Amino acid sequence: MSRRYFLTTAALATGAAVLHGCSRRRSPAELQGKSAVVIDPSKVVTWRLASSWTANFPVFAASVQRIADDIREMSGGRFQIEVDPSNKHKAPLGVFDLVREGQYEMGQSPAYYWKGKDPVMSLFTTVPFGLTTDEQSGWYWYGGGNELLQKAFAKHGMLAFNAGNTNMQMGGWFKREIRSIADIQGLKMRVPGLGGEIYAKIGVQVVNIPGGELYSALEKNVVDAVEWVGPAIDIPMGFQQIAQYYYTGWQEPCAELHVIVNKQSYDQLPADLQAILRIACKAQSLDLTSEMVYQNAMAWEEIQTKYPSVQVRSLPSDVLAELRKQTDVVLGEMAAQSPECKAVLDSQRAFLKKSRKWTEITTLEYLKISQELG
Repeated sequence: MSRRYFLTTAALATGAAVLHGCSRRRSPAELQGKSAVVIDPSKVVTWRLASSWTANFPVFAASVQRIADDIREMSGGRFQIEVDPSNKHKAPLGVFDLVREGQYEMGQSPAYYWKGKDPVMSLFTTVPFGLTTDEQSGWYWYGGGNELLQKAFAKHGMLAFNAGNTNMQMGGWFKREIRSIADIQGLKMRVPGLGGEIYAKIGVQVVNIPGGELYSALEKNVVDAVEWVGPAIDIPMGFQQIAQYYYTGWQEPCAELHVIVNKQSYDQLPADLQAILRIACKAQSLDLTSEMVYQNAMAWEEIQTKYPSVQVRSLPSDVLAELRKQTDVVLGEMAAQSPECKAVLDSQRAFLKKSRKWTEITTLEYLKISQELG
């Protein structure tokens, strides 16, 4: 998808900024009452969106609803999105198929949930030891990432739009401290995606457990460690009550969520509603990313105050070195087996080589200076 494709909707982007910056969202009834034009019910487009999250899932559930609200308001009520949480459609990991098969026009989820459908999908969410949130954003919008994203989804009859980033994720909650690579071998851990594949290569027993069962599994020693997201999402799960060590991350230096859209349904929309859909997703990409920064900061303060026994740790250097080594092995295997994976990885690595130098002399250097000065 070209840069021009997004720039053609600049005027609508201004409208989206107004929605997020200086007005409350209005209901369909309010929109109807304030509009000089009566909306013909037969002209209203109603879509359904399948979310991977339950209705009360922290941050993410509200983010999905904001997309629907913005679309309704920017369209003057002509475009309505009905959001179905995972506890309604019963397929939190099946959103890909629900949208591809046309049961839902839209879905929202991280693409790495669909690695089993297409290996390249995992690379669009995050890559271990890869791009940070800011770097990945630059890659997506200006470094060719969006074009590769659309190419990957087009063969499945869908489009995909960025819809927010969790930022750097934590490495997980551990019930015992990891002092060397010997301590991690044989460890039973819930960790998904590429991170799980890489951990398995150094001797971790990777366990797949549904989110709703994680607290019980950790409490009853079914697993020794759990990787989830970060403080804002982790606190409601209660992990801090039963695991003392909170490790910093390497496996998800960022994690992009995506809205996916059935291509046939999209093509049936008039051009202005297509543009409104794109801009609503782009606006939420900024909104969710910003909210995660805020909510994580608030949640970390809560952990420090209410759970002072929680200790932040980083994995030992020998563990990290072996994880980095095995990351290269796993990604190399993906590139060898799939031309699409190779194209995405080559593109990301080329941009990382350039962007990381800039990150180091700006953000990293500033943080060092700030820490030294106190």
